[in-house]
Amino acid sequence: MVQSITPKQLAERLKTEDSSSLQLLDVREPWEVEICALPGVTTIPMQQIPQRIAELSPELETICICHHGGRSLQVGHYLQQQGLEKITNLDGGMDAWARTVDPTVALY
Repeated sequence: MVQSITPKQLAERLKTEDSSSLQLLDVREPWEVEICALPGVTTIPMQQIPQRIAELSPELETICICHHGGRSLQVGHYLQQQGLEKITNLDGGMDAWARTVDPTVALY
């Protein structure tokens, strides 16, 4: 089962924890990432995950991110099926981040 994290919980973790223990995986399309993205994300569009999975570290917790949380949840399930165990989905995606954590992030 893919765990979930709210935008506020993630923001708190990014403030208080060593960010080297996390990998933020943004699975949106490049045009979406150009509109808004969290700093330090690894961007791999959803359709490219199977070919680029080796770019992800299985030792780190992977926080999957998309626009509303649906695509990232699907990617999270796929990553778990491929043997990655530390997978967390950002509930509500970048839209929820913009609405609850950082109102300067563009909505689309």
